[in-house]
Amino acid sequence: MNTLAGNAMTSNDATQPVGTALRIAPAFVATATGQFPGIETTIEAHYNPARGRYIPTTIVNRAISDDFDEDRLKRTATQAILQAAIPHCVSVLLDDTPGAEWTTIADLTATEGRIIPPWLAEAVVKRGVKDERWEVIEILYSSAALADSPPAQLIALELDIPERTAVDWIQKARAAGWLTGITSNIGRPVSG
Repeated sequence: MNTLAGNAMTSNDATQPVGTALRIAPAFVATATGQFPGIETTIEAHYNPARGRYIPTTIVNRAISDDFDEDRLKRTATQAILQAAIPHCVSVLLDDTPGAEWTTIADLTATEGRIIPPWLAEAVVKRGVKDERWEVIEILYSSAALADSPPAQLIALELDIPERTAVDWIQKARAAGWLTGITSNIGRPVSG
């Protein structure tokens, strides 16, 4: 996971404000091996504010060993690579005290492969917790939306709540002024 300049992505590279509590890297380059034996895939993606997500602008598949599958080389599974890369590009400020440091979502997921630590997930599902809940909803929603994945599914999984509750909380968070500038069409019904 790198910046366009080839440096390893850090929370300092997340310079573009998104929503009320996040900053993201304007662009990134991610390289994945092991998805298919003998093939390496590199994706360059840029954040598009009009679409509210990262858009792949370059995809390169290349054989890195002699025993690669030619058919697999022709196909790219960008979604999985984007989903793995996005947490490195999104930073959040978890503490509002002076001098507090930004943290990438990837740093938060270092344990158990989760975006939100279990203790925080348990805390935000309790009754009466509003702003903290909406902040967590914004983090999770943004993580999914930026990768063009279904936000309600991620929220339900991370917070161990029914998907219909996740949808309700997304709507309430948006009504409360959270999720500004972040949209996702994934999982929404098609309007005629």
